[in-house]
Amino acid sequence: MLTKIKLLLEMIKFEHTIFALPFAYAGAVLAAKGFPAAKPALLILGCMVGARTAAMTFNRLADLPFDAENPRTRNRHLVTGAVKPAEAWLLFFAASFLYYLCAAGLNKLTLKLSPIAYMVILIYSYTKRFTWLCHLFLGAALALAPLGGYVAVRGAFSEPGIFLLAAGVIFWVAGFDILYACMDEAFDRQVGLHSVPARFGRRRAFRLSAFFHLLAFLFFAAAGRAFDLTWPYYLALALTAALFLAQRLTVNPRTLEGLDLAFFTFNGAISVVIFLGILLNFLIKG
Repeated sequence: MLTKIKLLLEMIKFEHTIFALPFAYAGAVLAAKGFPAAKPALLILGCMVGARTAAMTFNRLADLPFDAENPRTRNRHLVTGAVKPAEAWLLFFAASFLYYLCAAGLNKLTLKLSPIAYMVILIYSYTKRFTWLCHLFLGAALALAPLGGYVAVRGAFSEPGIFLLAAGVIFWVAGFDILYACMDEAFDRQVGLHSVPARFGRRRAFRLSAFFHLLAFLFFAAAGRAFDLTWPYYLALALTAALFLAQRLTVNPRTLEGLDLAFFTFNGAISVVIFLGILLNFLIKG
């Protein structure tokens, strides 16, 4: 049983929850003007784990025919048979139940909006079949994290600044997803899947990714101004700018060497750094 659980967590790359979870808590901290109480904090965690697990499991099931053909993904657990489709579907429904159960425990607006968020994170799995804007759609799916964290605590969207933070997440995610899609540029063209690299080529993809990250930084800065955040947040923004730059310097555009490091390490750090900047802002204010 423990081995099977380990395989299921590997299948959905559970450690990548680090991308969205800090932004969910960032939204919650902005709503509470400090760290939220234990109950909403735990329910937010349950919602995020349930939503991401359901979304990633559904993505693996939807992409199974392509993963079986793609040399990069032929070793994924559903392709090799290490995880059976029935087991993946069981995980999907269990995670979906956890998501809705935790949403119901928060407030009425969270519960009302939960089916919309659920549909967005599932529909993403099919966007690559018909549009190269799929990267922005993935960004929109992850941008639900700060919006969800905020409304989970406040029960309303009472401060427009939260939408600026969400916009930053959209372009941050789209920027690094474009880089990641460069690994499948040739395969996507071959089978008719859509992405920025497949449509415009790697050089233009790198340029658009850099532009999106510039937009992300500007939206993050605008969110700080909208919420009247102080120096800890702007110190976090300075570190974020350094991480964006380090990502550019690490990845070789010709060989894509260093992409795995840039994808997980730098982007995981960005979400944590921004969350800590927001949290420290309120802790220092007292």
